[in-house]
Amino acid sequence: MRPLAVRPFGRLLASYTVNEIGDSVGIIALAVLVYDRTGDVAPTAALFIAGKFLPAFLAPFLTAKLDQIAVRRSLPWLYVIEALVFVGLAAIAEGEFLLAAVLALAVVDGAIAVTARGLTRGAIASILQPAHLLREGNALVNIGFAIAAVGGSALGGLLISELGLGVALLADAASFLVIAIVLAVTRDLPARETEVQGWLVRLREGLAFARQNRRVRLLLGGQSVALILFTLIIPIEVIYAKESLDTTSAGFGFLLASWGAGIVAGSIVYAGVRDRSAANLILLSTAAIGLAYLGMAGAQSLLVACLLSVLGGTGNGIQWVSVMTALQEATPADYQARVVGLLESSLAAMPGVGYLIGGTLTAVGSPRVAYAVAGVGTLVLVLAAMVVLRQIRLDRPRRRQEDLPPDSVPPLVPPADPPGVTVDAGDSGR
Repeated sequence: MRPLAVRPFGRLLASYTVNEIGDSVGIIALAVLVYDRTGDVAPTAALFIAGKFLPAFLAPFLTAKLDQIAVRRSLPWLYVIEALVFVGLAAIAEGEFLLAAVLALAVVDGAIAVTARGLTRGAIASILQPAHLLREGNALVNIGFAIAAVGGSALGGLLISELGLGVALLADAASFLVIAIVLAVTRDLPARETEVQGWLVRLREGLAFARQNRRVRLLLGGQSVALILFTLIIPIEVIYAKESLDTTSAGFGFLLASWGAGIVAGSIVYAGVRDRSAANLILLSTAAIGLAYLGMAGAQSLLVACLLSVLGGTGNGIQWVSVMTALQEATPADYQARVVGLLESSLAAMPGVGYLIGGTLTAVGSPRVAYAVAGVGTLVLVLAAMVVLRQIRLDRPRRRQEDLPPDSVPPLVPPADPPGVTVDAGDSGR
C-alpha cells in the first residue's frame, strides 16, 4: 500500500478504476441498445469494430499529440468529452435510434478510452519510478482493474434492468465527469518537460523507439500474439458451455465467474510476488493460461472446467501486469505514454483477430478444437520466448553484476538510438 502515500497516485488509481468500470458498463449498455433496436447480429458486430478495433489505430495518433501536454490539462478534457459522448448516446437510446450516430460515437469513445489509459499509465510511471514503487503501484492498479472487470459488467446489467438504458448511459457519463473534476483540481500531477513537437514527429519517434529497442519490441510483439491466443475462445465460450459441457445458462455463468475469480486471485498473488523475476512471472503465468485452455479442451464436467478457469484466470491476473511493468521499466520517461499506448492499442485490436479465428475453428471443428488450438499455441509461444531469452543471454556482452538492472527481463544491448532518443548503455534505456 506504500504507493498510496505518493501523491497523487491515489487519484490516478481511482480514475483508472472508474474508467474501466465505465468502459464495462458502456459496452454492456451499447450492445443491448444496438441489438434491441436492430434485432440483428451484424450491427452488434459493427459496434465492436467501431468501439474496439478502429480506436486501436486512432489512439496512438491522439496519444502522440496529447502526451506532451500537462496531464492535469489533457486527462480532464478527455473525460469531459467522454461524458458528453455518453450523454449523446443516452439521448439516442431515449429518442430516435440512429445506428450510424451510435457507431460514430463509439469510435470517439473508444479512442478516448485507450488514450486516457495510456496517459494515466505514463503519469503513474513518472510518479512511482523515482520512488522505486512502480511494481507495487501496478499491483494496486491491477487489483482495481480486476474488480472493475468483474463488477463493471454486473453493474451494467443491473442498471439496465432496474433503471433502463438511458439512465445507465447517463450514470456512465456522470462517472466520467466526476473523474474529470477530481483530476482538474489535483495539483500534483506530473507536468511535461519536453519541447513541443508535431504529433506526427512524436508518433514516428515513439514507433522508432519501440521498433529499435529489443526489449520493448519483444514485449509488444509477444503480447500481441498472446492476446490473439487468449481471446480466441471468448466468442465461443457459450457454445462450449452448452454443447461441449452440456450445461445450462447458469452453468455458463459459473464458468465466466470462475475465470473472473481467478483474475482477482492472480492480482492479489502478483502483489505478493511482484519482486520476483519479471521474465519468469510472464512465462509462468502465460503457461498457466495455456495449460488451462488445453485442460478445458478435454474437460468432461462443469466442475473441472471451472477449476481450470480459476487457474487460467489466475495466470491472466498475473500476466498482463507483469508485461505492463516490464514494458514501463524498459521505457524512458518521455516515451512512457506513447509506448504503453501501443500496448493498450494492441489490447483493443488483437481480440478482433482472435474472435475471427476462434469462430472459424468452431465452425469447421468444435469448441474443444478452439480451446485446444488456443492452449497449444500459448504453450508454443512460451517455449519460443524461452528460446529467445536464452539466445539474448548468450548474445549480450559480459557486464559487471552491479550494473545489471534489478528487473528480471534480461538486459539487452541497446540498438542505435532513434531520432531524439538518448539511451544510457549502462541501463539499456531504462
